[in-house]
This record gives sequence, C-alpha cells and structure tokens, in this order.
Amino acid sequence: MLKGETIPSTDNRFRSAHVELLLSSYRQLIGKDLITPGTDAAQRLFEAPFFLASHNTTDDPVLTYGNRTALDLFEMTWEEFTSTPSRFTAEAPLRDERARLLERVRKFGYIDDYSGIRISKSGQRFHIQRATVWNLTDENGKAAGQAATFESWRPVN
Repeated sequence: MLKGETIPSTDNRFRSAHVELLLSSYRQLIGKDLITPGTDAAQRLFEAPFFLASHNTTDDPVLTYGNRTALDLFEMTWEEFTSTPSRFTAEAPLRDERARLLERVRKFGYIDDYSGIRISKSGQRFHIQRATVWNLTDENGKAAGQAATFESWRPVN
C-alpha cells in the first residue's frame, strides 16, 4: 500500500483510477464488462456483493485492492488487507497450488475456472468456487498485477 492510501470512499472517488485498471483489463482479456459501466462504477464495485481483489507485481505480491466483500470475507481492515502479501490468503500447504494458478494466469492472461480453499485473518477457512483471475495491464501495456473475482464461497470446517 502506498503511504497515505485509505479505504475507498467518496473522498478518493472509491479509488476510481485503480478500479478503471481492473475493469479495462477484465474487458480487454475476457471480452465483457465485469459490471455495467457508469460514473459510479468504482463505488458499485466497492459495495458489490461479490468478491474483488488485486495484487501488485512485486516479487512477493501485496494486495492492492479489496472491495467490501473481500475485506469482510478475509476479516481485515483496508490497511491490513493492502499491506498483506497475497500468498497469505492461502494456507501454507496450499501456497504451491496458488503459485501454479497465478503462473497459469500469467501465461494465458486469465482463467475462469479456479476453485480452492482460502483462509481469513482469524483462521476461518472457506472454499471459493468458479473464480476468474486475470492479469492487469496499464495503458502502456505494462504488467500491473493480477486480480480475482468470484461470487460463490462456502465455509469449510
């Protein structure tokens, strides 16, 4: 997280510049819109009932965005979420599987068939289903990270 970044709100236009990166990369790779375009897209995405998150391109990628559903599911504040290496969203034994998934995305641009187990800050495990994961590319064609969205999850005991 960049120093001074705060949770998406009207004060920062719900991080509309980053949301545009998420939306444009999704549209370019998948050929459809994640949500209906409009002037309030950033707010609607932050408040959406589905999961949406992204991470950057550092050697140990750090989460850069999470909508309200993502924050709630992982039981984190914005500050906690955006300072967490994304590998910590999976339990240690499942991190190799997660790394293979992200390599598939790097190679093919996106996948839309991922299912797996994730873990929240408090240790609550949940199974995500039919996740779409895609590469983020800025307006100059430079890699800017990866993002994921899914609508379906269930607790794992």
